[in-house]
Amino acid sequence: MADTTVLRQRAPEHPPRTDPPGRPGGLAKGLLKTARPRQWVKNVLVVAAPAAAGELFSGAAWGRLALVFALFTAAASAVYLVNDARDADADRAHPVKRHRPVAAGQVPVPVAYAVGGALGVLAPATAAWLCPPAVAWLLAAYLVMQLAYCVSLKHVLVVDLAVVTTGFLMRAMIGGLALGIPLSRWFLITTGFGALFMVSAKRYSEAVQMAGAAGATRALLTEYTTGYLRFVWQLAAGVAVLGYCLWAMEEGGVPHASVLPWRQLSMVAFILAVLRYAVFADRGTAGEPEDVVLRDRALALIGVVWLAMYAAAVANW
Repeated sequence: MADTTVLRQRAPEHPPRTDPPGRPGGLAKGLLKTARPRQWVKNVLVVAAPAAAGELFSGAAWGRLALVFALFTAAASAVYLVNDARDADADRAHPVKRHRPVAAGQVPVPVAYAVGGALGVLAPATAAWLCPPAVAWLLAAYLVMQLAYCVSLKHVLVVDLAVVTTGFLMRAMIGGLALGIPLSRWFLITTGFGALFMVSAKRYSEAVQMAGAAGATRALLTEYTTGYLRFVWQLAAGVAVLGYCLWAMEEGGVPHASVLPWRQLSMVAFILAVLRYAVFADRGTAGEPEDVVLRDRALALIGVVWLAMYAAAVANW
C-alpha cells in the first residue's frame, strides 16, 4: 500500500507540456507548422539559374536572391495555409493529416485563411516594389495556379502532375528573372523534366505504399495505375538526362580553356544521381524527396561531385 501511495504522489511530477490552441504560443507554433518549414528547402531552387550562369559571385546577387527566397517561401506558405483551412474537415478523418494544426483545432480555420490571404497579397506586392516586374508576375501566377490546384486541379488526372512540376520550374526560373539572366532551353528542359521525374516518383511511391489502404492517401491516386506512374517517371528521367547531355556536349559559346572537359565529365555524375534516385523510386520509397536527397549518403556524395564539376564547367576552370 505504501508503494502505491508513493507512485501516486510521484506521477504528477512531470506533467506534459502543451500549448492550448487559445494561447499565443500554441497559435504561433501551429501557424509555423502549417507553413511547412521542411518544404522550404525546395525554394533553394531560386539559385539554380544564377548558378548555371555563373552569376553567384556578388553581394548584390545574394541579397536579391535572399529576398526572392523569402518571397517565394511566403507565397508557398500562403498556399499551405489556405489548403489546410479548406481541407480541415477531410483531414480530420485522415489517420495522419488529422494531426495537422488546422485539422486538430490548434489553428482556427478563419485564422489560417486570414494569414494565408495576407501572405498571398504581400508576396507579389513586395516583389512588385523591390524586384523586376517579371518576378511579381511569376509569383502572382504561382499563387493563382496553386490555389486553383487546391480548389480543383488536384483532382484532375495528369494536370495535377503538371501543376506541381510547374511549381518547381517556377522556383528555378525566378532567380534568373530577379537578376535579369536569360534562361536557356537546356536549363528549362532539364529542370522541368527533372522536377517531373521527382514528382511522379513521389506519386508512384505513395501509390505503392498505400495500395489497398482506403482513405490513407490522396483520392486521385486510386485513378492512376502504378504502371502509368512508373512510365511517367521513367520518361521524365530519360528526357532530363538527354537534355543535360545535349547541354554538356553542345559546341560553341566560350572556347574550351579549362584543365579538363568538366561539362562532359559532369554527365557521369548527373546520370549516376538520376540512377541512384531511381533505385528509391523503383522500390516505392521516394515518397519524401527531401528525405531521399538528404539521408542517402551515396546520393549526397554524387551530388557534391556533380556540383563541383558543374561549377568548374560554368567557371571554365
